[in-house]
Amino acid sequence: MSDLLELFAREFPVWHMVVRGTVVYWFLLLVFRFVLRRDIGSMGVADLLFVVLVADASSNAMQGEYKSINDGLVLLSTLIAWNFVLDWLSFRSPAVAAFLEPLPEVLVRHGQVNRRAMKREMITREELDGKLREQGVEDIAEVRIARLESDGTLSVFKRGDNGKSPPGGASRGPGVPGA
Repeated sequence: MSDLLELFAREFPVWHMVVRGTVVYWFLLLVFRFVLRRDIGSMGVADLLFVVLVADASSNAMQGEYKSINDGLVLLSTLIAWNFVLDWLSFRSPAVAAFLEPLPEVLVRHGQVNRRAMKREMITREELDGKLREQGVEDIAEVRIARLESDGTLSVFKRGDNGKSPPGGASRGPGVPGA
């Protein structure tokens, strides 16, 4: 019976786990947002961060690296709370949404490569050409506009599309700024 009570005993104060979870969450959120933002894929930055941290915190709680399950539960609760708060704030505040998810970056406009944007995003011409081929573009002169979206996908509009959805499923209406 004492072993069972030990399993749920507190090793660290709750505030200690909350502070540790908060510091790690915000540090990694900033790293993902400003350093690794384009390599994320289709998940949002906060979502990917949440999955990684929850997996690690859960692993620590399950494998006994915390002596108490409660320590792991406090850390998990902190991560869940921050993820919920950021999702809620992003929904309610355009400024928070813009901070967490970068605006689309125009890589090609009217058949001309935006070298500055490609350099900023560290995308080579070969990578761009490959992504354009995946979208059915044989010649860059066919492209009216190609944007690198916040989730890392490339939205491509060919000359003559007139607002139709580009190949590959990404869709933007005719009133999109910069189109």
